This record gives sequence, structure tokens and C-alpha cells, in this order.
Amino acid sequence: MRQRKQPEDRRLLPTLLLLTISATTFAADPVPIGSTRQLFVDAMLVGSLKGVRRVLHSPRRAEIAIAVEHPWEEFGVSYMTVFRDGNRFRAWYRVDGKALSDRRSMTAYAESSDGIRWTKPTLGLIEFNGSNKNNLVWTGPGVNMSVFKDGNPAAPDSERYKAIVRTGDVLALVSPDGLRWRLVQDEPILTDRPFDSHNIAYWDAHRGHYVAYTRGVARGERLGAGASSSFGKGVRGIRRATSKDFRNWSKLELIDLGDTPLEHLYTNSAVPYDRSPGLVLMFPSRFVNTRRSNPARKEIGVNDIVFMSSRDGLKFDRSFMEAFLRPGRDPRVWNDRALYLERGILQTSPTELSLFAMHHWRLPSVHIRRLVLRVDGFVSVRAPYAGGELVTRPLMFDGRRLRVNYATSAAGSIRVEIQDAGGNPIDGFSLADCPEIYGDTIDGLIRWKAGDDVSRLAGRPVRLRFVMKDADLYAFRFGDK
Repeated sequence: MRQRKQPEDRRLLPTLLLLTISATTFAADPVPIGSTRQLFVDAMLVGSLKGVRRVLHSPRRAEIAIAVEHPWEEFGVSYMTVFRDGNRFRAWYRVDGKALSDRRSMTAYAESSDGIRWTKPTLGLIEFNGSNKNNLVWTGPGVNMSVFKDGNPAAPDSERYKAIVRTGDVLALVSPDGLRWRLVQDEPILTDRPFDSHNIAYWDAHRGHYVAYTRGVARGERLGAGASSSFGKGVRGIRRATSKDFRNWSKLELIDLGDTPLEHLYTNSAVPYDRSPGLVLMFPSRFVNTRRSNPARKEIGVNDIVFMSSRDGLKFDRSFMEAFLRPGRDPRVWNDRALYLERGILQTSPTELSLFAMHHWRLPSVHIRRLVLRVDGFVSVRAPYAGGELVTRPLMFDGRRLRVNYATSAAGSIRVEIQDAGGNPIDGFSLADCPEIYGDTIDGLIRWKAGDDVSRLAGRPVRLRFVMKDADLYAFRFGDK
């Protein structure tokens, strides 16, 4: 198994020491980054840290995006997938309603012009309790639909939108418009159970294949096809499979979480981060199955949201064991499975990302709420008032200018030095040549006394030295603009 229990003494090491250890595990060869934006979600580019540390940031809760409003939503809304599609944002989400005498799980559709205010259009596609005046797009077979728009240039227009759903196995769906769906084939595409909760699929343009992340068992007894939803001695984990044609898939394998402690990861919410091609982010729901916060409820278990990232889609960094999103003060979020992060990240302004989370599962107040985070703001390198510095590993870039995403206090600052691979300042780009910058900007331009043109250094190994005081550094990129 790839997920292993971390030794007790390792778990007790201070965070800064852990960061130093993880940074030194990478090879010393220069990292080719081209003009791709670099985030500090892992220690891949960290050469050394002095007086600074990487910090995980949490989103703030904003307004309710999807609430229970219709009979077909009566028993809940959850498991949403969302993305920008042209000049609008689109979302597909699970609904649970009472169809005649039976409770039924289905898929509904919503859209938005700004990613904040959502409407549920009357589509007239599916009949529910004698009427087709609803926003339903799929009633089965299968539930927990995970939708994506296929960027594969070889995909026909009749299959431009794709999705997977769960029965006992995983089925594949296609659609020309995201509203009218059909099965790719009667046979499932994935059969190595278990597949409960929300399984995610998408076209990975960076690697040129389809990828699916599903439920799995990280340790313990193997669950057979006839097993119940109980995991027995097993620990809930996450698996990955890939495909070139969306019909034939590789064998599912557990993602690699290194030596971090085993925890129940109930969902995955995997999504490629479009602002940094090749970077995959995950926001699993961490399920603590030994706790009950409300003695009046029979269900046991509480959960929060954790954060992890990957550069290859299989090995995931869990530098941060702390929660990305805590349950918070609302006691209704301290119930069994009451908090899941939905799948998708929207940039809803030049400075703001919107994520979405289901709250209050199994309660009449269940809803999907928008979360707000700074653009690229998952992790920062933070310097205290006393100051500190980060020096990167050797890297090779393309472009003429260096831009950084940063925030400082009124008294804080950042300066940048460009060094050769051996750590020596390059003439014209030393710390003394770089005026202090301060403020709060997503794409701030770095200048030296001689100007901002760094093109003569492109294609050769260099290091970046960030000297900071009372500041956060979120990301940097090289480019022509």
C-alpha cells in the first residue's frame, strides 16, 4: 500500500524542520519552469528557508449559492461540480427528492453570470411527479454525477461534455451540451469497488489523458463486490485511473501520500489548477469516525476539509495536516458528514477565487455555500516582523519580467535578488539593486535599478532570493508582460 503510517517521532518534529527536510529531498538539478506560475503549495522549489515558513490559508465563508427550494431537492443538495464555460459559470449537483412514493437521487443543473448568484433554469427535459418544469438533467442509472467539458481535440462535438456516475460500479456519460445525457455504453468503465461518495473525472490537458479519482481502501480488509458501505478495518482512501479514450481505463491505484498518517479521506474534489498548468489540487473531506459532537444523534463521526497537491497526479504532498476548512462555530456542521468541498475552483474577480462547500447534510437546512479565497492564496511563505528569507532551488525560466503575488503590512517589504546556480548575486540583480516593494497585489512587477528586463538570464540556471519582512509571498511567474 502507498499510504503508510508516519513514525511517532517524525510527527512531533516542528513544522519548520519538516519543511527543511522535505525541501532537501528534491534533486539539485535545475527545475525548468518556463513561464508557468509557481505556487508554494509544496517544497519543490524551496532551496532554503531562514526565519520564514510556509503557511496554509483557509477560505472565508460567504453567501449560500444553492439552497433547497423545490420538491426534487427536499432531502438534500450536494456533490456539485462547477466550472466556467464561455461567458457563464455552470454547475451540476445531486438532489434528493421524493418521486411519487420513493426517495430518489438525481442530478440538477444551475448557472450563473458571475459565479456568485445562481439560477436554476426550467429545462423541461425530465418529468418529476407528473411535471417537466424543473432543472433536472439526469435521473439514472447512477448518482453523484461528476461533469466536465472535454478539452480533448479528438473528442467529437456530440461528446463535448462528459461525466461519470456511480451505481455499484462507475458508468460513463456523454452529452453535446451538458444537459442531454446518454450512456457511453451499458457496461461500467470501472468495476474495482468500492465507489461510494463523489468520484471525479476530467480531461488532463497537461498530460494528454483522462483521469478519474475514486474512493478506495488505503489499508485493511479488501471490500468485495457484495460488501456493505462499512469499511470494517479498512481506511478510506483515494485511487486514480487514466484513459486515452474515456472507455478503457488503467487499473486503479492508490495515490501516494508518502509517510503521512493514515486518515479517512471521504471524498477528493480533485481539480487541476488552471493558473498553474500541471498542478493538481485536492480537498478531501477528512472523516474522524470516533467522535460524536451531538449526543442526541445516533450517527458517529465529524469531518473537516484538508488540502494537498500534486505535480504528477499520483504523488500528493501533504505538508499541511491541519484543516484547510474547519467546521466552525455552527453546531450543525459538527454532525456526521456535514461538510464536503464541492468540485471546482472559479476565478470570480481579478483577485478572488470562489470554491463551494456543502453544509448541514442530513438536516433540513442543507445547502451549498460559496467560499472565498485570494487568487493563488492556498499557501504562502510568511515572514514575521523580524524578517527572513527564502532562496529557491536552481531553476530555468522563459520571459522578460518577474511578477509576484504578495501582501505586506504597512511596515513590511519584499526584495528580490537573482543569483547564479551557486548562490552568488548576479550583477545588476543583487539585493542592493532591488528597491523594497510593499502593498498587496496579485501580479506585482519586480524592478531593479537597471529596470525590469531579465531576458538575458532566461534559459540559464538561477536562484531567486526573496528577502521579506512582515509579508506573505503566494506565487511568482516569469513572462513577457
